[in-house]
Amino acid sequence: MDFQQTDEQRLLVETALRFVEEELYPHEAEVERAGEISPDLVERIRNKSLEVGLYAAAMPPELGGGGLDQLSMAMLDRALGRASYALHYLVHRPSNVLQACVGEQRERYLLPTIQGDRVDCFAMTEPGAGSDVRGMKTRAERKDGSDGSDWVINGTKHFISHVDLADYIILMAATGGEDGPRGPRKKITTFLVDKDSPGLTVRKGYDNVSMRGYHNFILDFDDCVVPHANVLGEVDKGFDIANEWLGATRLQVAAICLGRCDRALELATDFAAERKQFGQPIGRFQGVGFKLADMQVQLQAAELLTYWASWKYDQGTMPDSDAAIAKLHATETLAMIADEALQIHGGMGLMNELPLEMIWRDARIERIWEGTSEIQRHIISRSMLRPRGS
Repeated sequence: MDFQQTDEQRLLVETALRFVEEELYPHEAEVERAGEISPDLVERIRNKSLEVGLYAAAMPPELGGGGLDQLSMAMLDRALGRASYALHYLVHRPSNVLQACVGEQRERYLLPTIQGDRVDCFAMTEPGAGSDVRGMKTRAERKDGSDGSDWVINGTKHFISHVDLADYIILMAATGGEDGPRGPRKKITTFLVDKDSPGLTVRKGYDNVSMRGYHNFILDFDDCVVPHANVLGEVDKGFDIANEWLGATRLQVAAICLGRCDRALELATDFAAERKQFGQPIGRFQGVGFKLADMQVQLQAAELLTYWASWKYDQGTMPDSDAAIAKLHATETLAMIADEALQIHGGMGLMNELPLEMIWRDARIERIWEGTSEIQRHIISRSMLRPRGS
């Protein structure tokens, strides 16, 4: 394993950092204040991302994407993660599960999404099914109970991100049941659902203390008819797609957290070196200097765990537990660093004039979405106990 940046990776990171400085940072304060991003700004950032080659960077080059491996994507996400999530999301990363598109699906969904003409969103979470995905109640049934060409979907999804920017939804719904080793369990199928489909209603979601400007929505399906041609992958095999999506997404969360850690720690270090109290920089006091040291130690550990898991992902040898370890440690490290950086700044850390209060607020959601810290610990402990028959 060699995590030394190649020339290509170094150029990638430099390009991303320059993009953050020039295209994203200037709009952060306004997005935080208004909680909205204007359509003009959305289009500008998206077009600029396409222009510099950051858009759809993980997609295969033969499909028009950037062809980056997971380790390079982790480095890219780390650089972009320094900025407000609402803004850096616009440097779009289409869901990797779209590579399961076949035939006409490629022309209608996959290729336009890579080209920036369409945007996807992923709908899995429900009011009664968050961590327990198999508890989902949204159900898809063959129309008229036959083996015809259409499916009828009923149910509700919530906490669905950026539906306002999306043209279609990658939807997971229950399509049957089977006996499992621990009792009955649901079969899940993934569908591509256009946002203007009859029977689909999009409602505003909940106001969120984190990620201002990046909105969540509620999706209601009331006899929503979806053609069989819009099944993504195989019927009843939706969990295969979900597991592929979650592994890469958890590594993305970990890498984004590294970027926020970088920014918060830089601000704290600069402040500790410049701010003087009792005749010397506050960084010389152990109460502050030791905080910086602990922050640096945890950040480097999170970096190694994230890059190591990403490298193994590229080799095809990454177990689920490695992505869980990376996400768990990176998200909890961000919580610690954001809090300590704010503490070092004192009262000024809570003021809108600095991005620390934004980083501090946004850090809280990272331990919840894409699998809570408790779920990550469950995955890790399960990987340790199952080989021992427990």
